[in-house]
Order: sequence, then structure tokens, then C-alpha cells
Amino acid sequence: MGVVNVTPDSFSDGGEWFEPSAAIKHGRELLAEGADLLDVGGESTRPGAERPAPAEELRRVLPVIEALAAEGALISIDTMRADVAALALDAGAVMVNDVSGGLADPEMLGLVAARNTPYVCMHWRGHSADMQQRAQYDDVVAEVVAELAVRLEAISEAGVDLNRVALDPGLGFAKNSEHNWEVLRRLREFAVLGQPLLIGASRKAFLGRLLADEETGEPRPAVRRDDASAAVSALAAAAGAWCVRAHAVAPSADAVRVARRWGAV
Repeated sequence: MGVVNVTPDSFSDGGEWFEPSAAIKHGRELLAEGADLLDVGGESTRPGAERPAPAEELRRVLPVIEALAAEGALISIDTMRADVAALALDAGAVMVNDVSGGLADPEMLGLVAARNTPYVCMHWRGHSADMQQRAQYDDVVAEVVAELAVRLEAISEAGVDLNRVALDPGLGFAKNSEHNWEVLRRLREFAVLGQPLLIGASRKAFLGRLLADEETGEPRPAVRRDDASAAVSALAAAAGAWCVRAHAVAPSADAVRVARRWGAV
């Protein structure tokens, strides 16, 4: 899954693809690098980010979705808003990637059920403004699994076909670095939920802290975390992940191929 951030304040690229023409060009580049899906989003979910108005979110994403879908790309709309998801599906998106798992908008699950669209449900405890205050766990994996199980029940009760649902443990969302590493170390434990797993580790802050400058202690900048991101992609694929979400597609696509071959030996 290649990431197309149509935002002015993304942690990973600083708004480099904010203009629709730049985002469309970037989407084409990610497809050429081997992306199977493009995840188009108009709201930054970095810690502390403020939410754009729904109209602004739509203004950002719809031209990009329309253009790339018209060229045959498979598009996932990265949104927590049902109204945005509905218009994105009308514009050509084929999947909804909801980082709130249906908690941010009570209309979302009904929309997904009515449209019978594939849906990614992420583990979520609150919006970006204060989500890191909720990073409190006794056993992060057990609690994330349990909370995702509750979301699956709600998704099923809303009439969504669970055969069209994937789960995301939400690395970096209401989780500190140690929580993220624990989730990755114990990724196979999520198999108990019986759903495909999407892993979004690409360029995240916990990798920057791991790769911090030895002299200054400064975390490595986001755009220099792609090698580490590819390493996580390989390990996640080897642990059975269905999909990895990547800002730089080519390294992660190669890493997934290596993991697949490794497992076939």
C-alpha cells in the first residue's frame, strides 16, 4: 500500500504532495515502484495534528482519487468521516481505511455495510490532539487484541461482511516506542482475530528514535527512515501480515518479496 498524503502537515513528507497535481504524479510513481494499492488521505494523523474541515478534506482528496482511479489504480480512502468516504467511493476509491475503526463517526460502519466495500479497521483510542495521553497498557498486545475484537463485533453487528475487513494494530496511535516494538515482536498473536493484518510502520517516530544520531541524540529525520521501514516490512510479511503501508514503495516491495521467498524455502 503506497501512501499518498494530500496534506500540508504530514510528519513524513512535510506537505510535499499537498497540491493535487503533485499528489497524482506521486501516486503514479508509487504504482511504478510496485504498489498494489494507493492510500489517499487528506487529514494528517500525526500526534497533535488539528483536523481539517470536511469540505477541505474533500477538496484535497477527490481530484487525486478521480484522476488515479481513472487510470486504473486501486484506491483506498484514508478517512475517519463517512461523508468523505462516501464521496471518495463515488469518485473511484474501492476501499475505506479508517484509523478510528468506526469510532470517530457513528455513520461510518453503516456506510461500509451499505456499500459492501472492503474496510480497514485500526486500533484507536482517540484523536491525534491527545491520543498519546491514552498510551497506558498493562499488556499492550493483549489489550489491543481485545479492543480490536470489540470493534469486530460492532462491525459485524452493523452488517459489514467480515470477509471484507482487515485490521491494523495502529503503531504509533496511543502507543509509545516500547509499545510499538512489543506489538511487532508479537505480531503472530493477532492471528487469533482471524482477519488479514495491515502494518503501518513506515517512517514512524519510533524508527527515528531507534536510529538517533549517536552524538546528538537527535532522532533520524522521517525521510531517512526508509531502510528501517523496509526491514519492518520484511519482518511483518514473514510474520504473516497481509499488507504493509509504505511511503517509499520500492524498498518495501523488495523486502516483501524476500520474506515470501524466505518462507518458501
